[in-house]
Amino acid sequence: MTVAAPILHVLTALVASPLLLGVIRRVKAWMSGRKGAPLLQSYYDIVRLLNKGAVYSRTTTWVFRAGPMVGLAAVLVALTLVPLGGVPALMRFQGDLVLFAALLGLLRFFYVLAALDTGSAFEGMGASREIQFSALAEPALLLGLAAMARTTHELSLSPMYDEISFDLVIAPSGAVMLVAVAFLIVFLTENSRLPIDDPNTHLELTMIHEVMVLDHSGPDLAFVEYTSALKLWVLGALLVGIAVPVRTDLWYLDLLAGVAGMFALAVVTGILESTMARLRLSRVPQFLVAAVVFSGLALVLVLR
Repeated sequence: MTVAAPILHVLTALVASPLLLGVIRRVKAWMSGRKGAPLLQSYYDIVRLLNKGAVYSRTTTWVFRAGPMVGLAAVLVALTLVPLGGVPALMRFQGDLVLFAALLGLLRFFYVLAALDTGSAFEGMGASREIQFSALAEPALLLGLAAMARTTHELSLSPMYDEISFDLVIAPSGAVMLVAVAFLIVFLTENSRLPIDDPNTHLELTMIHEVMVLDHSGPDLAFVEYTSALKLWVLGALLVGIAVPVRTDLWYLDLLAGVAGMFALAVVTGILESTMARLRLSRVPQFLVAAVVFSGLALVLVLR
């Protein structure tokens, strides 16, 4: 496959990832009978924030300022490691799936540090919830990747996803389908979507991710918003690569199918958020444990 395909995938993600948020918002607005914000509202918000100044509390240190920049750098590197269906990643090597998971952990680690650096008990509450839920989401992701590695006998994400086909997805063992369900739960959790978290909530006692970035402003908040859009694309690519296993000899058809799958996932996310209520905080760990069970069962099925 030509080297242009991975580069074009990265460029497409950099440009189109905020549009996924717009699609989700429009679907939710349509489902509730509202007109909703423009599709390009995320772009307007990012540009507006970049043109503003940042305000920093005297309590914060360099850790607070580094959080958004390190988070954006981590997700950018993760983007170069993840394939989109039949289109390989820009960087690929044996064991890159471990680095991929570590980069997502690094992003979360610095966001939590930045929230704690404010000295606010409110942001500390959100940080503790983020850590609690990630402690359950990460095993589901790692076990799912392990099951996929065992199924395809590959330790790199690109060749691993290149081996996925419709026959493998609908195999009698059902291992790949279980991984897909687990990745969907991880996708919703890591991106703070319903039924785990509501990105539009203003209820103080129910906020998780949003409360962690309350003190960010200006360019820092723009970095946070753009990082969220890229993270949506990166984790969505893992799920789309399984749900849309289009593998042809023409890279542009594979890329087109992958991009179409990403926007279809955004539509599905909007529908799910419009038809599901937010879970009580005490129920969220049970929901995430289900993802761990799905991934663990998939790994058991491919090891037997």
